[in-house]
Amino acid sequence: MTIENIPQQVENSTKLETQAVVERPEAKNGALLSIQDLRVWFELRRFGFGNAGYVHAVDGVDFDLGHGEAIAIVGESGCGKSSLMKTILGLNIPTKGKVSFEDTDLTTLDTKAWRWYRSQVGYVQQDPYGALAPFMSVERILNEPMIINGIKNKEKRTERIHKVMAEVKMFPVDDFLTKFPHMLSGGQQQRVVIARAMILEPKIIVADEPVSMLDASVRVEILKLLRGLQETHNLAVIYITHDLSTVRYFSERIFVMYAGKLIEKGNVDDLLGNPKHPYTLALLAATPEPDYQNALTFKEIPAGEPPSLVNPPAGCRFHPRCPYIIKRLCDVEVPPDFQIEPGHTAACWLHKDAGTQS
Repeated sequence: MTIENIPQQVENSTKLETQAVVERPEAKNGALLSIQDLRVWFELRRFGFGNAGYVHAVDGVDFDLGHGEAIAIVGESGCGKSSLMKTILGLNIPTKGKVSFEDTDLTTLDTKAWRWYRSQVGYVQQDPYGALAPFMSVERILNEPMIINGIKNKEKRTERIHKVMAEVKMFPVDDFLTKFPHMLSGGQQQRVVIARAMILEPKIIVADEPVSMLDASVRVEILKLLRGLQETHNLAVIYITHDLSTVRYFSERIFVMYAGKLIEKGNVDDLLGNPKHPYTLALLAATPEPDYQNALTFKEIPAGEPPSLVNPPAGCRFHPRCPYIIKRLCDVEVPPDFQIEPGHTAACWLHKDAGTQS
């Protein structure tokens, strides 16, 4: 699918009947994690004390994550994915908005409650080579989170370590426990990172580009491993990536992020098969495919650079690069989320007559 398809898509979408705003399906059974109008701004200082503005890293993000649900947050470098992830992990303090876990507002937690919350959220880092302490054995790496969280019984810790190592398919377990990270391959190191994320039996796993540092032959294995753990333990997973080629095999919903905002949300098949935002089409066009014809053709991608998050453009933040800009609208007014079809929304003025505002 190429960017040229969007005028026809817009024409087809205008034929859809206007639909009432539909409650997000994951909210019906109670969301595990709820993000409401989240804004994370970082202050810039001039000469150490004068205010020089703010970096609008996350600027008005809303979504709910259900129990056992896997979502993917997709976007290019600098779009705000990592800032959103760190806020969910409790590392960034929200400037505005609300982050709730099981109906508990995280901004109200004390130190003890924060420790409990962080035990409920596992984190899989992008770079396994830098995520593991080189002076620790695998056994000590896996023991550390349990000791910090007050699990004093050594037999229980050992039992848990053996169980989680078996789940990430590190056999024979005893042979790996005495090894140090430099003795493991990249895929094995990432399995240890996943084991550490699982060691406290969390309810959410945040995976930050978990396969981008691995060989192509290992990536599918790691994604299948994560998917298997999610289904076995009914885990909610937030998969952060810039690569749309992997999300189909892992997530149920995709959120496309650009310049601090979620600009398109939808089920995997709907969004990949019928994207509605020009930026999503650009991401799909840039996705590599194992086809020799790609070496003979140029990919059509939007010109220009992502906008500065210190001084983001007015209106739609993609409008300076958008080939379908509507003058005096896209460059003036911020588009709301238009619901094109149930469960599929796009913040794009091209669909102002096609769907209802959600």
